Amino acid sequence: MYFDPTLQLRSARLVLSPIRAADGPALFAIQSDPEVMRYWNHPAWTDPQQAYAQILDDLAAMRDGTQLKLGIREHADAALLGICVVFAIDAGSGRAEIGYNLAPQAQGKGYMGEALQCFADHLFDQRGLRRLEAEIDPRNVPSARVLERIGFQREGLLRERWCVGGELSDSALYGLLARERTG
Repeated sequence: MYFDPTLQLRSARLVLSPIRAADGPALFAIQSDPEVMRYWNHPAWTDPQQAYAQILDDLAAMRDGTQLKLGIREHADAALLGICVVFAIDAGSGRAEIGYNLAPQAQGKGYMGEALQCFADHLFDQRGLRRLEAEIDPRNVPSARVLERIGFQREGLLRERWCVGGELSDSALYGLLARERTG
C-alpha cells in the first residue's frame, strides 16, 4: 500500500499528517509520560533518542507501505498533540489494526474521537479497508468510550496478553466494519 508523505486529513478542528522529524520532542513528551503510557504494550520512554529512532522507523514503514502514523495537530504547522497509526495491514482481507495516543493537555476535548473518525473514514473510503481492529487494555475506560462512540464493538478479551514492567494485563479486542460505522 502506498502512503503519500504529503497526506493531510482534516476534521472540523484538526489536521492529521504524517509524523515528521521535528515531532521528536513532542513525541518524546507524550510517550515518556507514565499516565499516557499506562495502558500501552511497552513502558514509558526514558531517553529522547527513542522518539527519533521511532520516527525513523515510522517513516521507513510508511515508505514500505506497511504502516502509516499520522500526527494529530490543531493546524498543519501546530505542535503534535498525539498520533493515530494503522499497521498490520492485510490488503487481501481488507483489514488493519489501529493505535493512538494523546498528550495530557489535549485530553478531554473530544480530539481523539474526532481524529479517529477522520482516520477511519480515510482508511475505509480512500484505502478500501473493510475492517479496522483495535486492542486496548480493558481498564482504559476513556479509550473504550472513544472507540464505541465511533462505532467499534468489543469482540473479545485476551487474558494476560501483555507483561509490561512486570505487570500482567488483558487486552480487549474491538472491531469496526466499514458498513457498520457511525458518523
